[in-house]
Amino acid sequence: MAKKGSLTINSENIFPIIKKWLYSDHDIFYREIVSNGCDAITKLKKLDGMGEWQKPEDLKFKIEVITDPNEKSITFIDNGIGMTMEEVDEYINQIAISGAQDFMEKYKDKANEEQIIGHFGLGFYSAFMVAEKVTIDTLSYKDGSQAVHWESDGGTEFEMEAGDKAEQGTTIKLYLNEESLEFCNEYRAKEVLEKYCSFMPVEIYLTNAAAEDQFETIEKDELTENDTVIETILEEAKTEEIEKENGEKEVVEVSPASEKYKIAKRPVPINDINPLWNKHPNECTEEEYKDFYRKVFHDYKEPLFWIHLNMDYPFNLKGILYFPKLNISYDSLEGTIKLYNSQVFIADNIKEVIPEFLMLLKGVIDCPDLPLNVSRSALQNDGFVKKISDYITKKVADKLTGMFKTDRENYEKYWDDINPFIKFGCLKDEKFAEKINDSLLFKNLSDKYLTIAECLEENKEKHENSVFYITDEKEQGQYINMFKEAGLDAVYMNQNIDNPFVGYLEQKNENVKFLCINSDLSDIFKEEVTEEDKEAMKADVDALTELFRKVLGKENLDVKVEKLKNENMSSMITISEESRRMAEMMKMYSMPGMDNSMFGTTETLVLNYNNKLVQYVLGHKEGAHTNTICEQLYDLAGLSHGSLTPERMTKFIARSNELMIIMAEA
Repeated sequence: MAKKGSLTINSENIFPIIKKWLYSDHDIFYREIVSNGCDAITKLKKLDGMGEWQKPEDLKFKIEVITDPNEKSITFIDNGIGMTMEEVDEYINQIAISGAQDFMEKYKDKANEEQIIGHFGLGFYSAFMVAEKVTIDTLSYKDGSQAVHWESDGGTEFEMEAGDKAEQGTTIKLYLNEESLEFCNEYRAKEVLEKYCSFMPVEIYLTNAAAEDQFETIEKDELTENDTVIETILEEAKTEEIEKENGEKEVVEVSPASEKYKIAKRPVPINDINPLWNKHPNECTEEEYKDFYRKVFHDYKEPLFWIHLNMDYPFNLKGILYFPKLNISYDSLEGTIKLYNSQVFIADNIKEVIPEFLMLLKGVIDCPDLPLNVSRSALQNDGFVKKISDYITKKVADKLTGMFKTDRENYEKYWDDINPFIKFGCLKDEKFAEKINDSLLFKNLSDKYLTIAECLEENKEKHENSVFYITDEKEQGQYINMFKEAGLDAVYMNQNIDNPFVGYLEQKNENVKFLCINSDLSDIFKEEVTEEDKEAMKADVDALTELFRKVLGKENLDVKVEKLKNENMSSMITISEESRRMAEMMKMYSMPGMDNSMFGTTETLVLNYNNKLVQYVLGHKEGAHTNTICEQLYDLAGLSHGSLTPERMTKFIARSNELMIIMAEA
């Protein structure tokens, strides 16, 4: 006689809650039900290992998922431990009775904050998010067990009675509601199973009940007892007529007669039960690592290198982290770190477990000690999770510093690709920064890669404790040429992350100054000027300052007059290091295209006292073309420093034409 009853919980509205918001992703029911099937098989394997049950030789453990779009159903079949009627009553009918009340109280107001099903053994009930009716047919592995049939229409009512299942294991069938019919589409099912179950430890087979039969042809010696033969195909021997050396013709056999079989297409599991991360690093080949990367991340650009994590104590953690080739032209760089629990997919990029800076990488991490359903607020305060995060950080830092010390040539080869990641790591993670500090590299004007110590050594004779850097090779071309001619060195720091990174470097290296190449003119470019010379030039400096401020309409323009060794250089613009950094910082928080002057950036116009044009201006302050020349000198300095605004560029071109006409008519 069938047993009828209400599911034992302390609230009548558990199912509406499950349906509405227990998971944000409704497709997750696939993971819950399949992973339950995996658990049932794992338990049976353990009993076999303990000698409490003996596995029949012909039994192959597997999970079958059958979609049926005609019936609007999905069926999950495992041949695991199964359940007795008492067990169904305990595990299914009493919805984790001990936690139900706590569950209702704790989470009723947190609809969108948590993923909470696994905390109360409610995984099976995720089925009711998509199904209007669910049936269970199960048979326990125990000798003499009676099969059980259970069903519920998605309310709190159920029926349970003796069933007719003949093989041990559990079959769960979902009759989908109208909003969820997508999930009985074979291709959608395959997509979801690959998302959550690609590496589950039991083979999973997907079948479409409505699909036409499929076949394949095999050689006779490939036939196994599991194959269903549809047709035997006899192929006659193939012959060919050839001409011998003496001119006679002979028929020879090219391929012998053969027997083949047309068989029902062999099922192929959708998952890999032995993922690469479970192997010991010494057993993995380079090609296996690359194949795994392509398969998991669908990225056909080869990774630069990888780190294989393999830890048993004090916690169990395995995984592979790949360093991809980053596209640094994009502001937003984000990789994908997939988190697993015993080969069951949990989620991508869980920042509480994986240090934030590692999110630029691609990889998989499997940690059985983490809960399958991650409550992020709980993880934030979990000391165990912090240890996992610290371990991963240490392994990444060890890999990079090890490569720097033992294989610097390759490290330098990768540097352009991995440096945004390393710099981000230094800014975000103090422990990582401490470990990696001596392995930071900087590319110099000769395209050599140097550490900070080596950079200081390069400039030691001419500029002690200073590292000059380039933020824009095109805009700072004039300064780069000056540095090269003077035998000074500078390094490239032209990525978005470099502006905050320069500040970090100065904090870490207290006695070192980092100066942008156009922040000021080094004394090495100037002639030595005595106090007498300065006194003699004072009147000219004042005159030039007054003239340029008046002509340009900039009363507060900072003008410097220097005796530069290169007489051909007439004018330059420098921007103080402090001012430049402030402008860069403001740009990060403002709209692009804003004028530096809006941020209070102080630019200095440097005029070369040794240049003929500057001397001409001094000697012809009231000249007919002096104002034009002053404006031209200012814009030339602006061009060599960077780009002009559209308005200034228009005037510069018109003025250049005017000056050429004057020259032509002279």
